[in-house]
Amino acid sequence: MTIRLVPLSPAVLQGLLDGDLVTARSLAGVALTDWFISDDLTWLWRMRLDQIAGDPSADGWVANAAILDDGTVVGTGAFHGPPDADGRVELSYGVDPAHRRRGYARAMVRELLARAAAEPSVHLVRASISPGNTASLATIAGYGFTRVGEQWDEVDGLEHLFERAADGTVLSAYP
Repeated sequence: MTIRLVPLSPAVLQGLLDGDLVTARSLAGVALTDWFISDDLTWLWRMRLDQIAGDPSADGWVANAAILDDGTVVGTGAFHGPPDADGRVELSYGVDPAHRRRGYARAMVRELLARAAAEPSVHLVRASISPGNTASLATIAGYGFTRVGEQWDEVDGLEHLFERAADGTVLSAYP
């Protein structure tokens, strides 16, 4: 299964925030689902739109629709931002509830890793996952991620940090 990532421009994000799915679909060129204007995602679109306004280089990195070969929109797959000073990007993905439990998140991770590997400025890929989020832990399993530490997230609480080299090189494990 392959996933194609379609960038969501600031104009698309604004349409989604306005609840104007017709305009957002037209601008994006894909059939975004009602999930894209739900409370599940509108906070994210506001954050990403503000992020792009503050750092235009984030455009193209932080908001994408995840599309199957047949044009079905199954979720979102992007990064938390463009590469930082160390060449690190962090995965961000979500599957529309209507399409969960079909392997789409793993396909999104695979596509995001391919994008990271193709970018010369990217050296590390990070995933931050709550220890109790067994679905996300299973999603990244098998992609060469190594636990490298932990952090406290104001929203999600404790998160384990996983990284892998953009080229797939194995990293040292967290003690």
